[in-house]
Amino acid sequence: MTLLDTRPGIAAAFRKLTEVTGVYVDTEAVVSRLGPPLREEIRRWFPPDRVEEAVRTYRALYPEYAVTTSRLLPGAAEAVAEVRKRGLRVVVVTSKLGRLARLHLEHVGLEVDDLAGDLFAEGKATALTAHGVRLYVGDHVGDMIAARTAGIPGIGVTTGPCDAEELRSAGAELVLGDLTGFPQALPRVMRLAL
Repeated sequence: MTLLDTRPGIAAAFRKLTEVTGVYVDTEAVVSRLGPPLREEIRRWFPPDRVEEAVRTYRALYPEYAVTTSRLLPGAAEAVAEVRKRGLRVVVVTSKLGRLARLHLEHVGLEVDDLAGDLFAEGKATALTAHGVRLYVGDHVGDMIAARTAGIPGIGVTTGPCDAEELRSAGAELVLGDLTGFPQALPRVMRLAL
């Protein structure tokens, strides 16, 4: 939940998954720990022999139940605009499947230069490096691990499941409550990226 609040839709998709599969999923618990890959969450609720089926079912339900309730988080549009104003590219690197993440971005009208999906923690570092990303903003300790692994500054935002101390401990160079302070912080953080 760095750019978008996707919790209502994710909860709705998991409620529908419960209805379709008959396997109870506590949606409040799910949305309280967003960030890690979908399979990790599915494994908490489904027996091993049903995990892949549940992942496929959830992803099939996702476009109908999870996208239209997403909304931009405070400061997200301004943060993207500030990056662009400086002649830099905006690359979204997410654990969400890329095609599903793109649906969210299109729904809220947020244009980005590139998107890499289905990655987490160290796995995100590969995409960060491949896209020449110079700093990474994220809401999870896995995002700070990605930045550290890629050798770039990580900026944490506490709009997701991790608090400021967790993000700092994971290597965040700076922690913001949300993205409203990002435009003012960007020049200082860019000096770290040089």
